Amino acid sequence: MNHHRADIAGRADLDRLLRRFYTAAFADPRIGPFFTEIAGTDLGVHLPRITDFWERALFRTADYRRNAFAPHAALHSVRGMTAADFGRWVQLWHATVDGLHRGPNAERAKAQGERIALALHGRLAGPGASLAGEVNRGFIPLAALELRSAA
Repeated sequence: MNHHRADIAGRADLDRLLRRFYTAAFADPRIGPFFTEIAGTDLGVHLPRITDFWERALFRTADYRRNAFAPHAALHSVRGMTAADFGRWVQLWHATVDGLHRGPNAERAKAQGERIALALHGRLAGPGASLAGEVNRGFIPLAALELRSAA
């Protein structure tokens, strides 16, 4: 095992990280169909945009002015995304980050992924929806803690 993983240092690292992540996400039996069947995601088109998003989130260097919520809302209207779906996304995101990087930016990327998943799920689930029950069943924080302790 390589204990000398470098931190996420810039766009080239993000590109590699996101390619690995989406390869895993597309192949995942739980969340893969959202990308492959429902969205018909073209990674060649999608990847530069999502790299811009993460470059802006972590380094404030890219210009990202798209509405990140809209494509998720469109997917949700076709097939509802559950807390468990978002939990799986977070698990894969953590595992991918941990497999390639270690350091403050890697930790920020994982924390940001959790916040984004919680925010998207909260908006999609609608007013008055609570994640309390999902959290107790091991939704995001527990999955993240388990991955961190296993790293």
